[in-house]
Amino acid sequence: MRKRTIPRKQKVASIDNLPVLNPHAAGLDIAADEIMACVPSDRDQHNIQAFGTFTCDLHTLADWLKKCKITHVAMESTGLYWIPIFELLESRGFIVILVNPLQAKQVAGRKSDVSDAQWIQTLHTFGLLAASFRPDADIATLRCYLRHRTTLIETRADHTRYIQSALLQMNIQLTQVLKDITGVTGMAIIRDIVNGEHDGLKLAQHRNINCKSSEDDIAKALTGSWRDEHLFALRQSVQSFDHFSRLLTDCDAQIERYLATLHPDAPAVPPTPTSHKKGNNTHSKNAPPKTSEPHLRRLAGVDLLEVDGLSAATVQIVLAEVGTDVHQFPSANHFSSWLGLAPHNEKSGGKILRNRVGKRPNRVAHALRLAAVSLLRSNTALGAYHRRMRAKIGPAQAVVATAHKLAVIIFYMLRDKTPFKARNAQAYDNLIRDRQIKALERNAKRLGFTVVPQPSPP
Repeated sequence: MRKRTIPRKQKVASIDNLPVLNPHAAGLDIAADEIMACVPSDRDQHNIQAFGTFTCDLHTLADWLKKCKITHVAMESTGLYWIPIFELLESRGFIVILVNPLQAKQVAGRKSDVSDAQWIQTLHTFGLLAASFRPDADIATLRCYLRHRTTLIETRADHTRYIQSALLQMNIQLTQVLKDITGVTGMAIIRDIVNGEHDGLKLAQHRNINCKSSEDDIAKALTGSWRDEHLFALRQSVQSFDHFSRLLTDCDAQIERYLATLHPDAPAVPPTPTSHKKGNNTHSKNAPPKTSEPHLRRLAGVDLLEVDGLSAATVQIVLAEVGTDVHQFPSANHFSSWLGLAPHNEKSGGKILRNRVGKRPNRVAHALRLAAVSLLRSNTALGAYHRRMRAKIGPAQAVVATAHKLAVIIFYMLRDKTPFKARNAQAYDNLIRDRQIKALERNAKRLGFTVVPQPSPP
């Protein structure tokens, strides 16, 4: 085996020889009740100072950084404590970056806030810190609205479970005859129960025409104990469910108003005239209103709703978390890696030991995974790709692979503003077959053989 030659005199890089990329850099170590700031030693006699976390203290910190002629500030992402100071410094004109703590805490021995601030400032001065992705301020506002909307949906879902729990404790088996107890039939029956009606035959008359269970089956399921303590819990759970439903409606209205103010000069993008998707036949109570879809098309500059598997809720999450400008990512591979959908190869001696996706929580990746699951039984090219990957690498990895495919499609649509070209499963199967035939012909030619097609059996 050929050995690699190593020069005898190998120059060791020292910190004195590193180029200074950010000479006006500061480092912040943020805690719940104190912010430790460090600036270059030639800017102030006391170049390391501690500040409080009240708003007046944050303005004092910004004034001190201006006095020290600081232009670049780096800070660690510590819980939610970094958000107020980040937004304030950004509004004051500083170039602020958010750093992953894993990058800044790789050196042992720094156990105090003072040394942490010094280390962050030193790394940022020499350009050794990579900024975490954060969208523009207007998109960050939309992201805040969408995350609050997600919280409302999750809280309302908790109260739906409380309703179901109260019914089961009274042996009201409504879940066995209704697919969704918060649907038209279910909520009509539950509201009548709360109002004092306990006759199963009368309650079963609320059956909707689209309900698959008969009135007799529903009446049998509505025979229970009707204990006062469970009825009280059911009443309060229904009130909480209605309360968070109203809050969700108000939140959707606020999001739609804010979407109308974002990039008002952007041209409107009409829906795809030859859309292969059917009408809005979703039964999800968590879907945003239909009137928000024109704003989503206008912001994206392209019809993302035309992509197979993407709903209005998914497009909202993508635009709120990523924004409309993806040029911060050099390529689709970088975008997929940020989402946590790219494989992480663990190598040793040039051999791949493990090839798996790293555990990186990302809201966009979670939404794309759900979209990938919905494509499993669809008659689309992405659905055929999902089924092919499922047979090849298993169900779990097939979901990741399909979500990665969706991420690549979204990246190029947002970057190049190219419309989505829909294909059915048959077209995808024909494409894979043509690729396999060409590969077979190449291998046969290399081995000195010729491929002769045979007629298909009837």
